[in-house]
Amino acid sequence: MGVVLGTRLVALVGAVVTVAAGLGVRGWAGGDFAKYAGDALYTVLVHALVVCVVPRVRPRVAAVGAFAFSCGVELLQLTPVPAGLAARSGLARLVLGSTFNAPDLLWYAVGAGAAAVVHSALARSAARVRRPVRPLDPPSGLSRRATGGRSTGP
Repeated sequence: MGVVLGTRLVALVGAVVTVAAGLGVRGWAGGDFAKYAGDALYTVLVHALVVCVVPRVRPRVAAVGAFAFSCGVELLQLTPVPAGLAARSGLARLVLGSTFNAPDLLWYAVGAGAAAVVHSALARSAARVRRPVRPLDPPSGLSRRATGGRSTGP
């Protein structure tokens, strides 16, 4: 499997797990915890979707993009557009929300930071797996005869 396809697959699985976590927290906890966890997970989901679309994106760039998108949606709630759409569609309510809440911006930053940490860890792990294995070089100072005629130089 290619690097791009593998990255997209991991990001897609991450998106599905994030949606499941968001629905689980919403059904299990309720209240402020569920609301703010949902805000953070919203940004994690956007981060995962950014990676699905642009698999070679750097973790920090994806996190900043997800945070900016989430903040943009939150600021859009200062207009009547999201509330009007949310009144007609449950999906629009989930995606766009309905009312502005300044603390949501903090939780978007928490979600972006968490997503960047996980993305960075996965990227480092994948880089280690893809790194080619080189045979050990003979110790320096050995003659060509001792190394079977191979050069020991750089």
